[in-house]
Amino acid sequence: MSERESSEIEFDFFEEPTTAERAPPDRRRPRRPQRPTGPPSGLTPLLRLIGLIALAILLITLLVFWISSCRGEAKTDTYRSYMEDVDPIANQSEAIGGRLNNALINPDIRQAALAQQLDGFAQQQQQLVDAAEGIEEPGPLRDENQHMIESLQFRVSGLRGISDVISGQARNRTQAGNQLAAQARRLITSDVVWDDQFKDPAKAELQRQGIQGVSVPDSNFVQNPDLSTSTAMGAVWQRVRGGATGGTTSPGLHGHNLVSTKVLGGATLSTDERNEIIATTDLGFQVTFENSGDSTETGVQVTLTIQKTPEPIVRRQTVDVTEPNQQTTVTFRNISNVPFVTPTSLQVEVAGVTGEENLANNTAEYPVIFSYPGG
Repeated sequence: MSERESSEIEFDFFEEPTTAERAPPDRRRPRRPQRPTGPPSGLTPLLRLIGLIALAILLITLLVFWISSCRGEAKTDTYRSYMEDVDPIANQSEAIGGRLNNALINPDIRQAALAQQLDGFAQQQQQLVDAAEGIEEPGPLRDENQHMIESLQFRVSGLRGISDVISGQARNRTQAGNQLAAQARRLITSDVVWDDQFKDPAKAELQRQGIQGVSVPDSNFVQNPDLSTSTAMGAVWQRVRGGATGGTTSPGLHGHNLVSTKVLGGATLSTDERNEIIATTDLGFQVTFENSGDSTETGVQVTLTIQKTPEPIVRRQTVDVTEPNQQTTVTFRNISNVPFVTPTSLQVEVAGVTGEENLANNTAEYPVIFSYPGG
């Protein structure tokens, strides 16, 4: 073998085949394309934006509601605070009106003492005016607040006017009565102004503002309008001056007569025989008397007495005004601790008035015996 043949054989033995072996075919099933589980990539930012906008709107709504609620509470507190400032002034002024009424009907009071009391009432009322002027009112109640102050000022001027007439030099009962009635009308006007120009409009404003739970104070100065007439005021003037100066009373008859006494809700008592009375927990009596004179009388005191050991049971009431030929009924309620089983007496007296000559028909005594309920 030649050298050339030897090299070719050696080459054929070590050389790689020129064609690669074919890979076996893949027999697995081809995968189906999967559907996307979320929104397309282009829609996601939009949804996020919408969510953020909705959240922002919700937060703004809640913030507005919270601010509105706070403002509503603050407004309510402002009106409540104002009414709480007015309330003691209203109550104190009304109390002065009650003391005025008691002073005018007091059968024992005289000219100088009454004038002094009236001056004191006027000073107290002026202090209330000063206090009212220092109150800071809510803006929508500016007019109502001013009317409230005007009402109090009417009371000051009325009190001072009545004091001037009482201590003045009126010629007679008629003149004095007319002058006093003119001043008393200022007091009546004060109540009208309070109701019509302060209380009612203030209530309407609270309703318009949607404010609940806030009360508008009331204040009624005149306790009994019948005492403000010229006839009744003339009787007051005559009574207080007559006692102080010895002056004469008005012409004609003066006085009252007792008409009847009855158990409240029961029988009329008899002066001739013993009256058996069941002493219930709400035991009371009604006393009726009549002005049998020719003049209006003021400050008529009625007393009911039940004899008992060691001390009697005594109840008193004062009638502001009585008119000629008219009957008046006084009710005594809640009479307790009466003497049981033991016979006793019940007495009624209508106090005499200036110029009254016949007092025999002003009193009555009733024999009584009190028994237990169901006994």
